Amino acid sequence: MSLAFDEYGRPFIIVEEQESKSRLKGIDALKANIAAGLSIARTLRTSLGPRGMDKMLQSPDGDITVTNDGATILEQMDVEHQVAKLMVSLSKSQDDEIGDGTTGVVVLAGALLEEASKLLDRGVHPTRIAEGFEAACEVCMPRLEAIADTVDTAANGHEELVQTAMTTLNSKIVHRMKRELAEMCVEAVLAVADLERRDVNLDLIKLDGKAGGKLEETKLVQGIVIDKDFSHPQMPKRVEDAKICILTCPFEPPKPKTKHKLDIDSVQQYQEMQEAEAAYFRDMVAAVKDSGANLVICQWGFDDEANHLLLKSQLPAVRWVGGVELELIALATGGRIIPRFSEISAAKLGSAGVVRELSFGTTHEHVIVLEGCAASKAVTIYVRGGNSMVVEEAKRSIHDALCVVRNLIRDSRIVYGGGASEIACSLAVAGAAEAVSGVTQYAMRGFADALDSVAMALAENAGLQPIDTVTAVKAAQVASASPQLGIDCLGTGTNDMKVQNVREALASKQQQLLHATQMVRMLLKIDDVISRDEDP
Repeated sequence: MSLAFDEYGRPFIIVEEQESKSRLKGIDALKANIAAGLSIARTLRTSLGPRGMDKMLQSPDGDITVTNDGATILEQMDVEHQVAKLMVSLSKSQDDEIGDGTTGVVVLAGALLEEASKLLDRGVHPTRIAEGFEAACEVCMPRLEAIADTVDTAANGHEELVQTAMTTLNSKIVHRMKRELAEMCVEAVLAVADLERRDVNLDLIKLDGKAGGKLEETKLVQGIVIDKDFSHPQMPKRVEDAKICILTCPFEPPKPKTKHKLDIDSVQQYQEMQEAEAAYFRDMVAAVKDSGANLVICQWGFDDEANHLLLKSQLPAVRWVGGVELELIALATGGRIIPRFSEISAAKLGSAGVVRELSFGTTHEHVIVLEGCAASKAVTIYVRGGNSMVVEEAKRSIHDALCVVRNLIRDSRIVYGGGASEIACSLAVAGAAEAVSGVTQYAMRGFADALDSVAMALAENAGLQPIDTVTAVKAAQVASASPQLGIDCLGTGTNDMKVQNVREALASKQQQLLHATQMVRMLLKIDDVISRDEDP
C-alpha cells in the first residue's frame, strides 16, 4: 500500500495487487464486522443459562464433542472471518483470566454490537458510540461493587463456596451430581490453596478420567493418579513409605551413536554378548537399589530382562509415564528427575506415604495412586463416565467450578445470577443516561438495552416470555430496591436469586463487562478492511 496525489494535490491510496484483494471501507466495513460478530454471538445465545442448549461439534477426523461451554464451542468451530476469530479470542481471554463466563461474554458482546448497528443506522458516529459504551461500563463497575455481597468462605463447612460452585455446574451435563462435584472442587482447591496469600495454584490439581463407569464413581484422590500399572504382574501392589527414583533414561544397554554392525559366528560370542547385556542391567538395578529407592518411575520402557531383574531385586517399577506426569510427580514428591544412572543418589529421591494400585470396572483396568506426597499437596479428581464424551464434558465442567472457587478465594465478593446483576446495571446506566446530554445519551441507553437482552436470552432459553418476564423483574427491582431479583429459569416460584442460591463471582461479572466493551470498541474503530481473496 502506498500514498499518491492527483493533479489537484488530493491524496489517494494505491493498494498493491489490487486485483487479488477485496476492500471494505467506512460504514460497509463496520456493518460487515458487526454481522460477523453477531453470527458468532447468536450461535452461543441459545447455550446461555441453566436451561441452555448443548452443541454437537464434529471435527474433520469425525470426533464428536457435545458441550455448552462457550470457550470449547468457539475453539472447535471452523471460522474464517477475521472478526469471528476476534470473538473466539474474546472467549479465550475470559477463559484464561477467569475460567468462567465464556458464553456470557460473547452473548453480551453480540448484544452490544446489535445496539451499535441500530445507532449506526440512525447516523451516530462510531466514535461517539464507543465513548458512550465506555461511559456506561464505568457506571456498571461501581454499581456491581455496591450490590455485591461478601461471603464468609470458611463458614458452615465452606457452604458458600459450595453453593457458588453449584451455580456453575447447574447448566452443565453433570447437573444431576452438582452437589457432590461442587464439594469435590471446594475440597480440592482448599487442599492446594495458600490462604495467607489468598492464592491457588491450579497446576497442583490434576484432572484425569476414564470412560467405562458411572459419573457417581468420580472421586477426589489426595495425591496423584497415573493411568498405568506396575510393569510386572507379580510386583507388590502397595508400597509403604515409598522412596521414588524418577528416571528419564531407559533400562537398556548403551547404543553407539554411529551406524554399527555386529557379527556373531559362535555360541560363545553370543553368550558373551548376553552376559554383557545382563551385566549392564544388573549395574543399573544396583545403582537404583543402592540409593535406597524402593520404587522406580521411568519415562521409557524396558525389556523383559530388565523387568525380570527388577522383580528379582524386589524393586517395583512403573514404565511409560508421560513427561507432564513425571514433572508433576517430581514437584509433589520433592524428587529430582534423573537423566542418567550415574547420577542417581539418595538426595534426588522423592517420597510419598503410600503408592498403591487401584482396580475398577469389570475389565481389570488399573491406575496407580501416589498419596501423602512430601513436597506438596497435589490432588487429583478422577472422573468416570459411560463414554468419552461424558468424561470430557465433566472435566470441562469441573474445571469451570475449580476456577470459580479459586476466584472466591482471591476475592470473596459475589453478585447474584439469573440476570439480576445485568438488570441492576441496566437500571443504573439508564438512570445515568438521563444526566448526560448529546449523542452519548443514546449510546448509554443502547448499552442498557444490551444488558436487558442478556436477561431476555436467559428467559427465552428457559421457555418463558422474554419481554414480559424481564419487564416484570425490572419493575420489581425498582419497586423493592432489591438487586438480587432475577429470572426464575428453574421455575422454583421465586425471583429472589439469593433464596435460590444462584451466585456468581464479582470478578467474573466485571471481567465480562470489561472484555465485551473493549472488544466492541475495537470493532467500532475498524473502518477499512483489506483482505486477500487469493494468492497472486
